[in-house]
Amino acid sequence: MKAGSMFRDPQKVSARESTSLPRRAVLAAGACLALGAGLSFLRPALAQAVREKGPRVFLDYDQAELDAAYNQSVWAPNMKQVLARYASDSDLVRSRLGAPRRVAYGQAEIEKLDIYAASRPNAPVCVFFHGGAWRAERAKDYGFPAENFVSAGAHYIAPDFSSVLDAGGDLMVLADQARRAIAWCWKNAASFGGDASQLYVCGHSSGAHLAGVAAVTDWQRDFGIPADAIKGTVCISGMYELQPVSLSSRSSYVKFTDATVEALSSQRHIERLNAPMTVVYGTYETPEFQRQNREFAEVLRKAGKPVKLVVAPGYNHFEIMETLANPYAFAGRAALEQMRLSPG
Repeated sequence: MKAGSMFRDPQKVSARESTSLPRRAVLAAGACLALGAGLSFLRPALAQAVREKGPRVFLDYDQAELDAAYNQSVWAPNMKQVLARYASDSDLVRSRLGAPRRVAYGQAEIEKLDIYAASRPNAPVCVFFHGGAWRAERAKDYGFPAENFVSAGAHYIAPDFSSVLDAGGDLMVLADQARRAIAWCWKNAASFGGDASQLYVCGHSSGAHLAGVAAVTDWQRDFGIPADAIKGTVCISGMYELQPVSLSSRSSYVKFTDATVEALSSQRHIERLNAPMTVVYGTYETPEFQRQNREFAEVLRKAGKPVKLVVAPGYNHFEIMETLANPYAFAGRAALEQMRLSPG
């Protein structure tokens, strides 16, 4: 059986199946639990009957609403189960592919990356940055998409980088690590059988934020490698304008400054984008994550940049990440298409 042949094309699943009662019931139950915990802002019509709306902080959000809009756990009642699947599926992939090659890209202990190598010579390279609100998760639990890329003939590389908590709240540390990991992959591609001229970047959630920052980096000025070192980027459910994020509860552990917001809001630096961008998000994500992804894609389109927007009906923030492992699903198909690869 070909790798990925067990998967069905989501675009061929019937509307009846994709809107089944159990799915709706689970999400409704999660919303009710949240309401019971005092998170009444999940349903604006009910919110007014439960609490007074506070002063607007951003757009029409008051502080509680904005905090919830940047807290995926409020909108994804199955978050813990899906994160557990990331880890167990990564173990299964390693049982089939073998352990990845672990290589240092910097001096700090955390600055290492996992290389899941394709068998063909001079293979394309996909560098993936995981999410976790900039403060959690590790690369080993994001090995599960590797089989999709390796089977299609590409290397899959997952770097580790600091938690922002360990970086004293400074996101610039994480951005620097992400850039150095990519530069290492470009400069050392031949050492693991990769083709530096076919280097792509992908990321999910806060990792997609880092991928977006990488996409608008001045590589020639900062690292002495070609300005178009990245040949394409897939951002899955990311953040591209940090100003509203800085107003949310994430500011309790991230030290947002005007300089950080300016430097790391990739939407403000799209003139540096030198390669195609694909933006993916699910319709069961928070309204702010949906808005961020829609608006980023629209800003790129209006600027004449090569961009593709992929909207996944019925997927929440954590489920959409799982589709990167499926060559026929939303993120997996988008990544392979961008790399001009066919499912293995």
